Amino acid sequence: MTALWEILVPTEKRLEPGKFYRTRYHQVWDEKVRAISGGLTIMQPAKGHWVAPCGETFIERMIPVRIIATREQIESIIDMTMEYYDQLAILCYKLSDEVILKHRKSS
Repeated sequence: MTALWEILVPTEKRLEPGKFYRTRYHQVWDEKVRAISGGLTIMQPAKGHWVAPCGETFIERMIPVRIIATREQIESIIDMTMEYYDQLAILCYKLSDEVILKHRKSS
């Protein structure tokens, strides 16, 4: 069963504070997601504050991305995202259990 998910994509390199991913780097990730789920909707970046288990606070801009996918597909996207962006954690959450994607009939 498909659902609508949102995943937060980092803008800043984890091991190089102050260094940001270039648009082309994100576009490669976009292509990988499209290959898994068929599409995505990229939202405007938002400022996030995260407290790591060690107590350190991270403040960075994150890109919310919405994806229609099955549970198996989104798990694959989460794993790929964690590796691709070299993250210690990835936040992804389900927005809806009910998804309607209606295609226009050919005329």
